[in-house]
Amino acid sequence: MVKRQAYQPILITDASRSQDDQLNSRQKRYVLMMGIRVACLVVGAILVGTKAPLLWLWLPLCGLGMVLIPWLAVLLANDRPPKEQHRLANKLHPRHRDEPPPAALPAEERPHKVIDAEP
Repeated sequence: MVKRQAYQPILITDASRSQDDQLNSRQKRYVLMMGIRVACLVVGAILVGTKAPLLWLWLPLCGLGMVLIPWLAVLLANDRPPKEQHRLANKLHPRHRDEPPPAALPAEERPHKVIDAEP
């Protein structure tokens, strides 16, 4: 007797995000980071204009934010999601996928349609 493999359905949570969804999230992250850069510029200008105490500390911090944030924003905007084998969720809870699921159920497992014939 041949031992049959149990049918494992494909879960929707296993599906990768659509290209449009990925692009949309990268665009939002980029705009948010550029907004933080603009905030660093405005805060730096306000600090210089008001001759704030500890200007020697705050001005380089704002400058560092204005230089590093655009670089990081471009890197993250061009980044793609990690491949399945590199995702942390798959390392914590591995799924056993030695065999691909069958394309169709065998005849004995298919749901049968019951047609009532009226006399």
